[in-house]
This record gives sequence, structure tokens and C-alpha cells, in this order.
Amino acid sequence: MGVYKSACCVILVALLTVICTSGEDPYRFYNWNVTYGDIYPLGVKQQGILINGQFPGPQIESVTNDNLIISVFNSLDEPFLISWNGVQQRRNSWQDGVFGTNCPIPPGQNFTYVLQVKDQIGSYFYFPSLGLHKAAGGFGGIKIDSRPRIPVPFPPPAGDFTILAGDWFSKNHTDLKAILDGGNNLPFPDGLLINGRGSNGFTFTVDQGKTYRLRISNVGLTTHINFRIQGHKMLLVEVEGTHSLQNTYSSLDIHLGQSYSVLVTADQPPKDYYIVVSSRFTSQVLSATSILHYSNSAGSVSGPPPGGPTTQIDWSLEQARSLRRNLTASGPRPNPQGSYHYGLINTTRTIRITNSAPIINGKQRYAVNSVSFIQPDTPLKLADYFKISGVFSLGSIQDNPTGGGAYLQTSVMNADFRGFAELVFENPEDTVQSWHIDGHNFFVVGMDGGQWTPASRLRYNLRDTISRSTVQVYPNSWTAIYMPLDNVGMWNIRSENWALQYLGQQFYFRVYSPANSWRDEYPIPRNALLCGRALGRRTRPL
Repeated sequence: MGVYKSACCVILVALLTVICTSGEDPYRFYNWNVTYGDIYPLGVKQQGILINGQFPGPQIESVTNDNLIISVFNSLDEPFLISWNGVQQRRNSWQDGVFGTNCPIPPGQNFTYVLQVKDQIGSYFYFPSLGLHKAAGGFGGIKIDSRPRIPVPFPPPAGDFTILAGDWFSKNHTDLKAILDGGNNLPFPDGLLINGRGSNGFTFTVDQGKTYRLRISNVGLTTHINFRIQGHKMLLVEVEGTHSLQNTYSSLDIHLGQSYSVLVTADQPPKDYYIVVSSRFTSQVLSATSILHYSNSAGSVSGPPPGGPTTQIDWSLEQARSLRRNLTASGPRPNPQGSYHYGLINTTRTIRITNSAPIINGKQRYAVNSVSFIQPDTPLKLADYFKISGVFSLGSIQDNPTGGGAYLQTSVMNADFRGFAELVFENPEDTVQSWHIDGHNFFVVGMDGGQWTPASRLRYNLRDTISRSTVQVYPNSWTAIYMPLDNVGMWNIRSENWALQYLGQQFYFRVYSPANSWRDEYPIPRNALLCGRALGRRTRPL
């Protein structure tokens, strides 16, 4: 009883904070209990991480500018954190939920996240960010609807389905972590899941003649996927919060950490149809199916599930280049998305980011610009706020690949608030990469094979490219983005391949404003957990 009274007090304080700082914006409460539990995703019992007894976890339903008060009680026997993939945490990296910003929630304790989906719409997901917890579950969907007065560039669908798909391992997350800690690569996944279930374990029921919105995210650890529906076309309408040009696709590549919304019309004869996800760029092709069930179905699924692309790179590259912003559609605000002319803004800095897979001290590691990230003993955001020396140093990762030997370092790159950066992700390896940047959306201005040079800028799309937070880089290729540095805080830039991320392929971007003003960044939360060298410090008086 005492624990829940304490949790209620924290929620009340959090609510008062929201009311004081966010005016009339609505708020929503979520109370989550994180536990272990038996799950059978591939037909074999495993220990999963459940939220309120659910795998996947409960969906977050919200509207632009809503304040979300999410009280998380950790009933595991190990520390736990949740992060919010694609939620920008405007002025508020304190709530980002990665170890660079937050102390983990200790076993048997509670932490209340207070976050706002400020000026955002679209489809995202949350996930456990520590260690290999993501391999045990603990993830769920996030839906941010437009405010009622903001026009949406398509009629309201008859229904809205969230699809969380990705690879899955039969080994326990602690066993997978031990494999990586031993300097080895993860084995090949044991299968793919759709909403926590293997083949034909999930059914989506539709009415003939009606149109439905599917929000699809790749929540896997190591595998890119392709998504398709037997006998049906998909109209792409949203990419990670951006209304897209409404192209039609028969199948869609969804890279690690990415999210899309498509419209599907039930315009076929009334029966059941396969929904298929399959692995991309793997020698052995994994697949899983669900069922699209017409409510007036006259028969079950028939024939083999439709095939899709397997290892083809050029096919995927051409599809990626076809993604465009809908310039006339409103985003989270009523002004058209095309009113922001990113191509006319002069960049203030160019950063080239090259991934590598070095052996350091006899163990497999992964690096960015020759630096393999190691977690500090104190969250970087807390060390920065309390001015604790020795936790990290700015400039510990260079703006360009060094070509030198790789080494271990807690790497933090400094950036000036309100800059406009060009980032070029260079992938000299034979595997597809996927990169995510917390706290920001960016414009994917170009991608191609070979080596990036300044002349590559001549081929940039400076008019209507898609804006998103996760982007792929093809083998022996590059991807260039433009990114407004408009969000003060400490932000994680990481590979979405969780094995690579865990073994060092990440760093932090410190977007800094000298003004020290609430206008630029919220103050440290009163309920912030303190750990490491920040223990014994004070946040703010209640």
C-alpha cells in the first residue's frame, strides 16, 4: 500500500508540473506494472517482459500536444528503463528514457515519466532501452492523432490497426546479452513475430468495401523486414509523423526501428487473406503470417503466401527514393508541410559518420568514427547538469572518420542550438545499417552507392524529401540528411541494430544553449532519479 501511495504522490506532483508548464493542453494517465511472465511467441515457453500482463504492452493513444503521465513500477529483479522511439521530447531530454539521460528504475521502485507529444502526429513505438531487454518484450505502439481542427489528407478510415513486427530469438535476453558480452555476434533469429505471435497467430477483421489504416513498425533486434498483404495494395500516407505523397505499393521494406502508416481497402472477394512479413537481406529467409479476415468471409486463406523481395538492394533503394513529403497537407499544425523550405537553409556544419566493426581487446565491438561507445557510471545529462567532471568530455568523437584504430570511449559530440547540420552516414560494410536520432526529425536529402563526396550534393532532393527520425544506409553506400538543431538536450544517435548498438555503435549529441532558459529547455524534473556520481545531489524543491 505504501508503494502505491508514494506512486500517487509522484503522479500528483507530475500533474501539477504539467498544468503549470503546459497551460490548457490535455493530459492522459497511464499506470504500468512491469513484470516477468511466461510467453509462447514461437510455441516454446520463454520468460518475457510484460506490461500490465500484456505482450506486446498496452498501446498509447494520444492527440497532438497531449501530456502523457506514465507511471512505471518496476517489478523485475533488475533495473529498467523505457524509451519512446520517435517522440521528440521537445525541450525535455530528461524524459527520453535511455541511460545517457535517465537513471534506471531500480527493482521494486516507481518512476513517473511526464512527457508531451508536442507538435507531433503519427505512428511510433516504445521499448525497453537497457541491455537486451528489448529481446524479451516490453514494447508497444504509440499513436498520435491530429487535433480535430487540423485537416488530414485522407478520409477517416473505418478502423485503425497497429502492427508491431520484427525478429525474435528463443534464447532468454540474459543469454543473448552474455553472448555479446563474450565478444561474439548474436545467432541468426529463430523467427519473426507479428504483434507478439508467430504465423497465423493474429487476425485482423475488416468489412468488405471499407478502408483501414495500418500502422506498421519494425520493433526487431537485428533484421530488416518486408510487409505485404495477399491480393491488396497499400497506399502510403504517413512516415514517422510526416504525411507522405500517397504512392501505392504492393510491398514495403521496413528497416529496423522504422514506422509507416498505410491505407488498405477491403476491395477483394470476401474471404481470408495472408498478411506477410519476411526478412530482408538474409541468406535464409524468415517469414511470418497473420490473417486479414473479411467479416463476411466465404472461405479461409488459400494458396501460398505471396512472395516478396529477399536480398535485392537496388529494389529497396528505388523504393526509398520514392518516399516524398505531401507538400500541401497540414502536419501537426494547420500550415502546409511544404511551408518549411529546408532546401533553402544554409547548413552550418557537416558531420560524416562512418560505422565499423573492430576487434578491441580481443572482443568484437562496433564503432562510429573509430570510437566504440561505453556506458558511463552516471547518465550524461545528469553529469552535464550537475557539472560532474570525468564522466564525459566534449569532442570525444570527431566530425569525420579518422581512419585510425578503434578505441573505447564515452563519446559525446557538441552542437550549437539553432544550427542546421548536414549529416552523412557512410557504410563501408556489406550489411544494411539503420540509424536513429532521438529528439529530432531530419530530412533525408540523398542516398546512393559508393563513396560520398561534396559533389554528391548535386543530387540531393532539396524540395520534397521525407522527414523522419530513422533512416537506412545500404551496403557500401551513403545516406545524407539535413537536421535542424532545434531541440536543446542530450540526444542519443544509435544503430537500430540492437547488437551493434549494445557493443558500441552509438554516441550522444549535446545540443547546447548558453541561455539556460525554460524557453529553450525544461528544468530537471523534481522526481528525477539520481544514481552514480549524481547520488546525494538535489533536483529542485517540491
